[in-house]
Amino acid sequence: MLTSVQKEILQSLINLYRKAEGKSIKGEEIAGMMNRNPGTIRNQMQSLRSLGLVKGVPGPRGGYKPTIEAYHTLNITDLSKETQVPIFKGGKELKDITVAKIEFTSIPHPGECEAAIKAIGNIKRIDLGDKIRIGPTPVNKLVVNGVVVGRDDMDNILLLDTTGIRSIPKKKVIDVASKDLITLKPSMSIKEAAKVLSNGGIEGAPVIKKNKILGILTLNDVARALANDNESLKVVEIMSDHTITVLKDVMIAEAIDIMNKNNIGRLIVVDDKDAPLGIVTRTDLLDKIASPK
Repeated sequence: MLTSVQKEILQSLINLYRKAEGKSIKGEEIAGMMNRNPGTIRNQMQSLRSLGLVKGVPGPRGGYKPTIEAYHTLNITDLSKETQVPIFKGGKELKDITVAKIEFTSIPHPGECEAAIKAIGNIKRIDLGDKIRIGPTPVNKLVVNGVVVGRDDMDNILLLDTTGIRSIPKKKVIDVASKDLITLKPSMSIKEAAKVLSNGGIEGAPVIKKNKILGILTLNDVARALANDNESLKVVEIMSDHTITVLKDVMIAEAIDIMNKNNIGRLIVVDDKDAPLGIVTRTDLLDKIASPK
């Protein structure tokens, strides 16, 4: 049986190890995270090593790494990046936290129950009363919304009073895409492009020539060009040519995964000849998930 201090050390080690992408963690880093004396951490690490929960890495770049048994002891899965379940607060993803397990503790009414969220990462950024969104989960594509009503820092658990539990509809991305596609010409001036974006109330649009996508221009690109005194440049000179598209038959769940992996907020929907058919934004997809229909 681990002591509360040992459990907190082990949890802190796993949290730091995940962010370090496989690099060993020094005792001083754990001590800093826990606000404890480094000597205390080193003493406890000897016990954790004897239990097979931690392995030491020698050398100047050495430190500690959790073993598989450490994950099992804390009842969490050693997650790879491909299986991470995101947590959003205020509409923004918390990059250093992922969900290891969701347990619904009571189900009095659909979408109105408590859920215990086992997390990997520093949950101290989440306070009681915060509204958060979790998901989608990798298998059943659940999205859970709720308010944080409890937090256990030692076991890294959030208690959530859920306000909604939905699965992502099994619909194609073309079903929710905006088909009134606003486009830009590569020869447009920055001022002309800014006017098109402003009049359309959008933050970005694809740059099209002969029904082929050359790139995408966002308001951020326009602002950056103006800040650098490049207002005389054309759209083709400041656009991003790294445009991510999806075929019209791609499912909504896959589109969300593509957005999350590429850290983007919009996708151009194309046919099998790469001709643009529409655009879908993160907001479009979340609105579809939130809809009861």
